[in-house]
Amino acid sequence: MNADQLRKALTELKGERSATFIIDGHELTVNTAMLVPDEPDHLVKVTDGQSIFIIEAERVAWVRIGLNRAVSKH
Repeated sequence: MNADQLRKALTELKGERSATFIIDGHELTVNTAMLVPDEPDHLVKVTDGQSIFIIEAERVAWVRIGLNRAVSKH
């Protein structure tokens, strides 16, 4: 997949979902993930509000977009 295809797939991320990427056999999960809008560098960037993760689209085997788990308070 190329960067434009990945960016399209990640448009559902609005801070309410997690994104798990498999890149070269390694798993990266970003909770409360948001896609950073396209910038002049055209890199695919995802943020959790604390860090920015740069994703190299050509190396992504697959992506799972899921709902964040609710935290139970006892």
